Amino acid sequence: MTLRLATRSGLLAPLLSLLLSGAALAGGEGRLKDIGRIDGWRSNQLVGYGLVTGLAGTGDSLRNKTTRQSLANLLSRFDMTISSDQVQSRNVAAVMVTAALPPVANVGDRLDVAVTSVGEARSLLGGVLLMTPLKGPDGRVYALAQGALSVGGYKVDLNGNVVQKNHPTVGMITGGANVEAAVAARAMRDDRSVRYVLSDPDYTTANRVAEAINHNFGQPLAIATDGGTVAITLPADYPPQRIVPFLTRLESLTVLPDRRARIVINERTGVVAAGGDVRIDQITVTHGELKVTIVTDTLVSQPLLLVQPGPGVRTELVPRTRIDVQEDAVGILQTQGSNTVSELVQALGKMKVSPRDMISILQAIKAAGALRAELIIQ
Repeated sequence: MTLRLATRSGLLAPLLSLLLSGAALAGGEGRLKDIGRIDGWRSNQLVGYGLVTGLAGTGDSLRNKTTRQSLANLLSRFDMTISSDQVQSRNVAAVMVTAALPPVANVGDRLDVAVTSVGEARSLLGGVLLMTPLKGPDGRVYALAQGALSVGGYKVDLNGNVVQKNHPTVGMITGGANVEAAVAARAMRDDRSVRYVLSDPDYTTANRVAEAINHNFGQPLAIATDGGTVAITLPADYPPQRIVPFLTRLESLTVLPDRRARIVINERTGVVAAGGDVRIDQITVTHGELKVTIVTDTLVSQPLLLVQPGPGVRTELVPRTRIDVQEDAVGILQTQGSNTVSELVQALGKMKVSPRDMISILQAIKAAGALRAELIIQ
């Protein structure tokens, strides 16, 4: 079969084309720790509302009633009775504070927090976050955040001129939150079993994981319940108090994961990522470039001699259009037998095919039924 692709790659800017050789990835074994996780082992998101003070006039405007009310409420805790209408400071900004609580955290552990403006503040540079409670989805306070912000940018505006670098309304506080409530992920269930969850669900991989566990422990402990979960029973020689050594031994097991043949294409950036073992059947690809240029010039027709001026005598605008069609030499590529995408891209690179055209060629090969892979277009 022959595919003929006519494109105008000359009008496209050259973009990055990345081909990942997946032979090592598809053919190499991986630890269970790297291809999945124990069910229950996850981080927890925390969020809180607070105030940043000490800004050099770059905080929320006086029209922001939320910030003014928050500042009045804060001052009332220090025995200062003041209404929100009396708050006139632009050195304060209302912010949202977020952090990630790890699966296991003890009281006193430090967390990194991100601070983002929710009002009209122009910049958080030089600000200090006041003590802010961070709550989980259950409404319980798990950490307290406070400290000086680190802002990797700035914004200066004067007389309508603005100079800005990065995002000055977002800041970080390294170790800015103190854990107040200890948490621990629960790996073992009441029936003395654990669940292993694959990062990339696949029936073949799940079955291989169960077989590897049973072979290593010498007894039928694991069974794949579906394509993404493996149920594992705790052995008799591992009491619940020794769950950590059992999980350590479990995570160190190696399994050969079965990966699907996929090609990921990002049309916005021109990136093509594919496994090196993705196969293409025998096919012939004909690639040519057609460039059409249309230029329109507007000429002015002015009468040279006006003997009898009248309403019918006037200057006319006359458009003159030129069309230029240029077709470059056609490149023909024919694959022999079963080739890989890596070999195809290398051959297309020798033909000086742009990344955008490579994407079009792969899409056409997939439509022709010669590509043995799943095409993912982002």
